[in-house]
Amino acid sequence: MSNSISRLLLVEDDEDDYILARDYIEQLSTLEFEIDWVTNQHDALAKMAENRHDICLLDYQLGAENGLTVLKRAIAAGFTSPIIMLTGQADEEVDMAALDAGAVDYIIKSELSSSRFARAIRYALARREIEKERVDRLKAEAENRSKDRFLAHLSHELRTPLTSILGYTELLMDSKMGQSAQSELSIVLNNSKHLLSLLNNMLDLSKIAADKLELNLSEVNLDALIADVYALMSIPATDKGLTLTVISDTPLPLKIQTDATRFRQVLINLISNAIKFTEQGSVTVRLWCKEREECEFLYFSVTDTGIGIPQNQLDSVFKPFEQVADVVSRRQGGSGLGLAICNELVAKMGGEVSLQSTFGEGSSFTAYIHTGDTKQSPHEVLSFDAKPIIAKECNTLNYQGKVLVVDDVNDIRMLVGHMVQNSGLQVEYGRNGLEALDKVTDAHNDGQPYDLVLIDIHMPVMNGSEAIKQIRSSGIQSPVVAMTAATMKGVRDQLISQGFTNVLEKPINLDALMKVLDSHLTPVSKVTQCHDESSAAMEPSAMTEPSAVIEPSAEMEPSAVTKQNNVSQHSESQNKLHYLLVEDDVDAADITALLLENLGVDVHVAHSGQECLDVFKQRNDWSKVLMDLNLPDANGLNLAKEIHKSSPQVEMVILSGEEPDAQSMTDADISKFILKPINKQVLSDLVKD
Repeated sequence: MSNSISRLLLVEDDEDDYILARDYIEQLSTLEFEIDWVTNQHDALAKMAENRHDICLLDYQLGAENGLTVLKRAIAAGFTSPIIMLTGQADEEVDMAALDAGAVDYIIKSELSSSRFARAIRYALARREIEKERVDRLKAEAENRSKDRFLAHLSHELRTPLTSILGYTELLMDSKMGQSAQSELSIVLNNSKHLLSLLNNMLDLSKIAADKLELNLSEVNLDALIADVYALMSIPATDKGLTLTVISDTPLPLKIQTDATRFRQVLINLISNAIKFTEQGSVTVRLWCKEREECEFLYFSVTDTGIGIPQNQLDSVFKPFEQVADVVSRRQGGSGLGLAICNELVAKMGGEVSLQSTFGEGSSFTAYIHTGDTKQSPHEVLSFDAKPIIAKECNTLNYQGKVLVVDDVNDIRMLVGHMVQNSGLQVEYGRNGLEALDKVTDAHNDGQPYDLVLIDIHMPVMNGSEAIKQIRSSGIQSPVVAMTAATMKGVRDQLISQGFTNVLEKPINLDALMKVLDSHLTPVSKVTQCHDESSAAMEPSAMTEPSAVIEPSAEMEPSAVTKQNNVSQHSESQNKLHYLLVEDDVDAADITALLLENLGVDVHVAHSGQECLDVFKQRNDWSKVLMDLNLPDANGLNLAKEIHKSSPQVEMVILSGEEPDAQSMTDADISKFILKPINKQVLSDLVKD
C-alpha cells in the first residue's frame, strides 16, 4: 500500500471535523491518500455511484440526515468499497446497526488520533484488495464459462455444415462427374479440412485453459510412431522440394509411456510448421534421450532453413492467436494456435518447448517429454531421409488383379491405395493386422485370393509381423509386401525371414512401388506419363478411399434419395445393415445417408424426436440408431433412454458438434460418440464395427 495512492471519500458535514480527520489521515506514515470531501447525502450517493474510491469514511450524523440511510442506499446501488462509520460518541446500538447495514468498522471521532484508527484503515484496505481479487476471479470465471459456451455453440454450428461440405466433396471426387474438376474439388476439400483443423485447435485451447484436457497415457511403440509421422510429413516436404530428415543422436527406447495422439499432434504441428515456412533447403528432426533429475526424458528438435523469426517477436509465438507480424501473416496465414497448443501439450507431458531463430536463416524448436521408465526397453538408433524429387518422364504399366492395402494411418493408406489404383488395379483396405488376416483368409477360402498384399508393420490390434505369421501358418502363400519406414540394419532381412515376400520403404515412391507391382503382378498395357513422386503423393483424390459411388441423376435431388428409404424398403433387404438416422439438419441428413448407402447400408431418416418414436412404433430391429444430440423437440440422450426402455437391444450412436458429458453417455447406455463433421472414413469405420 505504501507505494500507491488510495482514493478516500470522506462524508462529513462539519468542516472542523473534516479538517481534523484529514490531518490524522495525512499523518498515516505508511499510507497515502487522495481525499474527496462531500457534506451531504445527495453528493455522497453521487460520488459513490462512480465507484472510484478505495475506502469511505461516513459520518453517522449528516445534519438532519442519518448516515445509515446513505450506507444502505450506497450498498444497494452497488458500492463495493469498504465503508467505516464515524460516530460522535460511543453507542453500542448505533455501532451494531452500522455493522448490520454493511459497514466494515466504526470509529469514534475521539479515536482518530489513536492506533485503532490507523489499524481500521489498513484492515479496510486489505479487505478491499481481497474483495477485488474475489470479484475479479468470479468475473474471469464467468467470462471463461461464457467463452466455453460460445465455443461449444460455435463448434456445433460449424461442424454441421462442414459435414455436408466434406461429404459431398468426397462423393464428387470419387464419382465420374467429378473427374473433370479434381483440382477444384481438391481445393474445396483441403480448405474444409483446414477449417476443421482450426476449429479443433480452438476447442483444444479452450480445454487447456479450463484445465479439462486430460492425457491418455499408454505404452507406445516409439519407432512406429516416428516412422508414421515421417512418412506422412515427407509428402508435403518432397512436394516443396525440401529434404526431410529424421535422425536420433542416441539410441531411443522402442517403447515409451505417453499419450500417442497428443505426442503425434505436437510432432506433426512442429514439422508441418517448419515445412510451411521453408521455401528451400531442409527440415531436420533430431531425437535423443537424456536424464534429468534421475528421470529419462525424450528430447526432440525441429530445425528448418526457412524465413526465421525476428528476435523481438520470439516471445509471442507461443501465445494464442498471435503470429509474427507481417513476415508470417501476409504470406502464410493461420490462426496462431498451433504453437500455443504444442507448448501446453508438452507441458502436460512433463516438458517444455524452447525456440532459437535467426531472421532470414531459419528456426529451431526444441522440446522434451517424460517417457516413463524405459530402462528395460530395447534401444535403437533411428534414421529416415526423404530427398526432394525432380519431375521426370517414366513408363508405367497397367496391371490386372486385386490388391489389399493395410495401414492404420488413414492418409498413408489412402495415398498408397490411390497410387495402386492408378495402375488399373482393384484396391481394398484394412486398418490393422487382424483385419488383414480376416480379409486374406476369407478371400482365400472363397477361391478369390488377393494378388498382392501391402501391409504396414507397426499397427494397433495386431501388427504386420504377427499377421504374416498367422497368414503363412494357414498355408496361404499370396505375395505379402511389408511397408515400413524403419531403416535399422538388418530390418529387411528380418522381415523376409518372417515370411514377407518383399519390403517397401516409406515414404512410398512411385518407382519403388512400380517395381514391386512388376515383380508380383501381370501387366496388361504400358502407358507413358510424366510423374514425379511428390505430385503422385498430392493427387487430389489421394486422401479419399476409392469405392463405388451412388451417383444421383440430374433429375434426382440428394434428398430424394433419402426419401426413398422408407420403412417398407428396409424389410425387403434382410442381408443389409439397417440404420435409423435421426438428424434435424436436412443437408447433413442427406449427405450422411448418401455416404452410408455408398457403404451398403439401408438408411431411414427421421428429422425430429417425435418422428423417431413414430418410426420405432413400426419397427425396432435397427442395426444402429445414429442420433443427433440436439433435436428441435428433444435431447438425443433423453430420446435414447426412452427408446432403450422398449428396445434395449438397439445400439445407439450419438452424432454431435459438441462432446456430451461422459456420465450422461453412460447413463443413456450410448455405445459410441461421433464428433461432427462426419466423413466417409468415419462412417466406414462405424459400419465395420
